[in-house]
Amino acid sequence: MTVRLGVTGATGRMGREVIAAAAGREDCEVAFAINRDPDGEAIEGIDIEPAAEFHSLVTDREPAAVIDFTGPESAVDYARACADAGVAFVTGTTGFDDDGYGVLEDASEEIPVLHAPNFARGVQALLNVVGEAVRNLPGYDVELVETHHNAKRDAPSGTANRLLEEIEANGDFGERVHGREGEAPRTEAEIGVHALRAGNVTGEHEIVLADNHEEVRLTHRAEDRGVFAAGAVDAAVWIAGQKAGWYDFADVIGE
Repeated sequence: MTVRLGVTGATGRMGREVIAAAAGREDCEVAFAINRDPDGEAIEGIDIEPAAEFHSLVTDREPAAVIDFTGPESAVDYARACADAGVAFVTGTTGFDDDGYGVLEDASEEIPVLHAPNFARGVQALLNVVGEAVRNLPGYDVELVETHHNAKRDAPSGTANRLLEEIEANGDFGERVHGREGEAPRTEAEIGVHALRAGNVTGEHEIVLADNHEEVRLTHRAEDRGVFAAGAVDAAVWIAGQKAGWYDFADVIGE
C-alpha cells in the first residue's frame, strides 16, 4: 500500500529533505506540499502550494498523514485541521508552550499524533542508555552541551530537553543551570546546560558525567538533515495504520 503524505514548511531546511526522502521510497508519495510563500517553486516534481490552502488540501487530497517541521503557532493550526479531517499528524516542531502541547494532546483524542524532537535512530539509542548511565553513576556531576546552526530559534533544543527529562527521571537532581558567568561555582545536584549556535552545524548533543577521577561522555552527532527526514517519513508511514492516540518515535523504533 502506498501511503499518501502531506508536507508542511516544504521549502524550509527540513521540508525539502522530507520531500526528497519520500520521493526515494516506494511505500509512500507526496499528496501535497505547502509553504507560506511558495512563489511557484517545485521540489522533486512536487508543486509547492500556499499554506493558506492547507485546510482544503488536507480534506481534498486525502493524505493518510501530514509531516510538519514549521513553528509552534503554525503546527498547532495544522494539528487542529488534521483532527477535523481525520488525518494522522507527525511533527518534529519544537518550542511549544503548554497551550500548544494542549492542542496536540486534544488532537490525539481524535487522530494519531506523533511528536518527536528528533527523528534520528541514534538519538533514540542515546535516550535508551543515558538513564542507565545516570543510575549507574549516582552523585556524578552532569553537564549537557548541544550545538546547532546559527538560525535555530529555540534553546535548549527540543532534543536536549528530552535528554534532560530522561536524566532527571533517573537521578536525584535539583535545578538546571543554563551557562555560567562570573563567580559561579557548581552547586550540588545541578545539571549544567549549554547551547551553542554557530555556522550550519546540523546537530550535536553531548552528555558529560564526571566524578571519582573519571568521566563518561555520551555523544550523538548528526552529519546530514536527511537522517531526520528519513525517520519522519518512517514515522508517517507507520502511524498511518494506528488508532487515535499520542505516540513517540520510540514506538516506531520498537515496532
